[in-house]
Amino acid sequence: MQKRQLGRTGLSISPVVFGGNVFGWTADEKTSLELLDRFFDAGFNTIDTADVYSRWVSGHQGGESETIIGRWLKRGTRDRAIIVTKVGMDMGQGKPDLSAKWIIEEVENSLRRLQTDHIDVYLAHTFDPNTDQEETLSAFTKLQQQGKIRAFGCSNFNADQLQASLDIASKAGLQRYDVIQPEYNLYTRDSFEGPLSTLCQREDIGVISYFALASGFLTGKYRSAEDAEGAARGGRVGTYLNERGFRILKALDEVAKETGEKLATVAIAWVAAKPGITAPIASATSLSQLESLIAAGKLSLTSAQIAHLDQAGA
Repeated sequence: MQKRQLGRTGLSISPVVFGGNVFGWTADEKTSLELLDRFFDAGFNTIDTADVYSRWVSGHQGGESETIIGRWLKRGTRDRAIIVTKVGMDMGQGKPDLSAKWIIEEVENSLRRLQTDHIDVYLAHTFDPNTDQEETLSAFTKLQQQGKIRAFGCSNFNADQLQASLDIASKAGLQRYDVIQPEYNLYTRDSFEGPLSTLCQREDIGVISYFALASGFLTGKYRSAEDAEGAARGGRVGTYLNERGFRILKALDEVAKETGEKLATVAIAWVAAKPGITAPIASATSLSQLESLIAAGKLSLTSAQIAHLDQAGA
């Protein structure tokens, strides 16, 4: 399997990244460890998580996903893995927090939970309007100089926010964001396509996009409001149940038939093939779901298939 260079970071990551938001939530620890074993045995090497996963679950505090990944790494797998984690979402402060004080404090918590001495890619999870970007970039630069992180970037920044950060880093003599994590899939395209994609390609910024399967909608599992009832992300899935969403599913059905692959595999492969994308993130809660993810890392869609999917989701 051919790895992909993650912008200017010097890191080579797998063509699909395993989304660790499910670990300790919709996948228990035993299942999570089995999924990680299978993913890496198939030749993939990159896991995405965050300190806040899965704080939204009743009884959880955040850090559940990192803790499970840490137990897996402790089994002797650290040298095989590229770990992406994030900081900045509300962990009890009641607001986004990219202050230097919080970043310096919280990286230690993530390192402890992950049972490692360094994080490969550390991301600002969301834009913080209450903290100067120079302060945030200074904290990340310090951690990189200390060897606690290898590279850093941001998530959920728009093109203007990212450009401002690049300008600030250049003016202040700080390291810049070299990776971004935007939402991007066949249904949700405007958050990346356009100015942000152009900026990332021009500045050689690695792009690891999330929600490749649109909360499971692009697997074809949800085709009515009744299908979405009781789903972990049922409310979000319901927003895709419209004429455009059904048009996308129809095109996925057609390309899936041509390729002999599942809809999920085709949807992930479409993201991976788009200009500016280094690798999409996708999650799985069972070994059967994981096989679709693994297949996506090996599937090359034709230009006609990509164009057909593009048109359906336009």
